[in-house]
Amino acid sequence: MADKILTSLSGLIVATIASLGYGGVILMMAIESACIPLPSEVIMPFSGYLVSTGRFSLHMVAIAGAVGCLLGSYGAYYVGASGGRWFLLRYGKWVLIAPHEVETADRFFERWGGPAVFFSRLLPVVRTFIAFPAGVARMRIVPFSIYTIVGSYFWCLILAYIGMKLGQHWNTLGPYFHRFDSVIGALLLIGVALVLYNRIRGISSGHSVQ
Repeated sequence: MADKILTSLSGLIVATIASLGYGGVILMMAIESACIPLPSEVIMPFSGYLVSTGRFSLHMVAIAGAVGCLLGSYGAYYVGASGGRWFLLRYGKWVLIAPHEVETADRFFERWGGPAVFFSRLLPVVRTFIAFPAGVARMRIVPFSIYTIVGSYFWCLILAYIGMKLGQHWNTLGPYFHRFDSVIGALLLIGVALVLYNRIRGISSGHSVQ
């Protein structure tokens, strides 16, 4: 089932970039960075393949991808800064998130937001969603923009370069990254489950003492 979905998405990505050129790269990467998991592991290697044919320039492809990431991230950032933050402050207790934990996130992004955003842009899965918590914490927009576009540029450049070197075999890269995505996703789910378990156990212990 997952393979069929990935194949369908790959077809959409290839058709869009083939018809819209750099604009298609910007559009696809913007969607990928707006918390919608379109695989950049297909978008950028295919763009790199088009570099090998002479249609695109490698650095222009990487810049187009980074611009798309920034535009899509703005959408997720502002959703987090407005509706996401309001939701967590008002209803966070129902998902075991207290208001002071939102404030803790504020302090984290104030101090470490730049490196967190930069390195998250180099990680599959995580890169798709980092803009939302940055928005919830209301990280300053200028550092957010700089670290987003720089980290995204390197990510896009690496994938496009690999696609350029693979040439017509660019699509052989997808399955390997898909497995890596699955590992990262599983680790994140385990981390969330452990946090929730410890939180619930702490609440239960508090009720027992009372």
